Amino acid sequence: MIGLRERLVPPYTEPSTRLWIVLGVRPLLADRLIRWSAWTGPLLVALVAGLMRFWHLGSPKAVIFDETYYAKDSWALVKQGYEGSWPKDVDKLILADPSTVPVPTDPGYVVHPPVGKWIIGLGELMFGFDPFGWRFMVAVLGTLSVLMLCRIGRRLFRSTFLGCLAGGLLAVDGLHFVMSRTALLDLVLMFFVLAAFGCLLLDRDWARRRFADALPVDAEGVLRPDAAIAGGLRLGWRPWRIAAGLMLGLAFATKWNGLYILAAFGLLTVFWDVGARRTAGAVRPYSAVLKRDLLPAFVSTVPVAIVTYIASWTGWIVTDKGYFRDWAAGEGRGGMWSWLPDWLRSLWHYETEVYSFHVNLTSGHTYQSNPWSWIVLGRPVSYFYEDPRGGTEGCTAAPADKCAQEVLAIGTPLLWWAACFALLYVLWRWFFRRDWRAGAIACGVAAGWVPWFFYQERTIFLFYAVVFVPFLCLAVSMMIGAMLGPAGSDERRRTIGAVGAGVLVLLIVWNFIYFWPVFTGQTIPVDGWQDRMWFDTWV
Repeated sequence: MIGLRERLVPPYTEPSTRLWIVLGVRPLLADRLIRWSAWTGPLLVALVAGLMRFWHLGSPKAVIFDETYYAKDSWALVKQGYEGSWPKDVDKLILADPSTVPVPTDPGYVVHPPVGKWIIGLGELMFGFDPFGWRFMVAVLGTLSVLMLCRIGRRLFRSTFLGCLAGGLLAVDGLHFVMSRTALLDLVLMFFVLAAFGCLLLDRDWARRRFADALPVDAEGVLRPDAAIAGGLRLGWRPWRIAAGLMLGLAFATKWNGLYILAAFGLLTVFWDVGARRTAGAVRPYSAVLKRDLLPAFVSTVPVAIVTYIASWTGWIVTDKGYFRDWAAGEGRGGMWSWLPDWLRSLWHYETEVYSFHVNLTSGHTYQSNPWSWIVLGRPVSYFYEDPRGGTEGCTAAPADKCAQEVLAIGTPLLWWAACFALLYVLWRWFFRRDWRAGAIACGVAAGWVPWFFYQERTIFLFYAVVFVPFLCLAVSMMIGAMLGPAGSDERRRTIGAVGAGVLVLLIVWNFIYFWPVFTGQTIPVDGWQDRMWFDTWV
């Protein structure tokens, strides 16, 4: 029977040294390798992910898809504190010689907060105003997110293997890979959302450990529940929850849909507190959380996120040339809110204008898609496409024929289609087994996906889904853990499960390798490109 302490703070699975011994490693070294695996495993997975993401990062040497907005806005932001109004057709001049292109001083109208652009601009400051420079920091965050997911998965499942598996699946997901090599905001948003989830997971363990340490121990040394302690214990300072508020503020300050994730994660952590107090013995856990935890949870996340969001606009606030910067001193003069600082009123007006733009963005686009189709990869987005003639740009076809060169923002198909089944398993596990881990994964997917269903008339794209890709990888890892069998399964059950899981993972890796040319913009024969366009909607 599982004891109360183990229910509050489950122990990590102790990996077996049998594999290392079979490989000829001495038992003492095998023990050390197992102890180090908690970090060496995730670091190795992240190293592989990083090598792939930085391989020819500056290729294609072009301004692909919405890089035409964010690369230039980021450069202006780090140079003068606000985005400029760039002339049309300036991209070719930037690619030829960026030193000849001045930063425009006239303010530009932008519709996304500045944090993601500050981050992209940092790479440009370090490596120059060119494709490698504006993609560098996004590739860094893409690599670090793989490392984070390994560690998050390890803590969630209490298994180094399943944690590294989740990170490995993220490393070979095509959408995450392409977004890690493109200067867009959505990968930056995903990074902060994942970091916030990790912080809340650490806070959950920290709070439950506080209960375990506070509960009484009987004469036999067994931890016992106590209604008074479980209902009345004040948890006090919770630094990881504040860190989560900071990360969620940075997410919100990258793209506005981070606000929905803030709300979802806020509810998630409150329900985790209810579960902790119930496990510790609280008779009325909801009432106890309402009295002891709800206000501190709100203060440590929402105000922190709001302050972070406002602080992200510092560059715009301290200048006098940003778009709408002087609105309050001009046409917005007077009114019932005139007692507020002009910069705050101008910022609020800017935000209302941007909100109106977003909700009314219904102009058609070739690659727009409905969120219902995202999970099955109904309509990917082509970021870049050229058809060089034979003998040029690496095309080995005859001079009269052409090749194909494309960067396609699409998830690794077999991974995403496996995730469809994994999500069903996660929902079943949550509803019928009350598995909090499944609920956490479902919350992460829903927070990044469900809000888009309220804006189905808006022009939206598949690549927005990158924000919940890490949770899809966690879902697949959880399903694979079930395939391997529960603890105590016999050898036959373990073998069958391992074979099935191994085949699935190898097929996903093969699928990623197969699509590698259209993830990286390599020049391939047209027939090879057509072979990879499995559905008409992918073209």
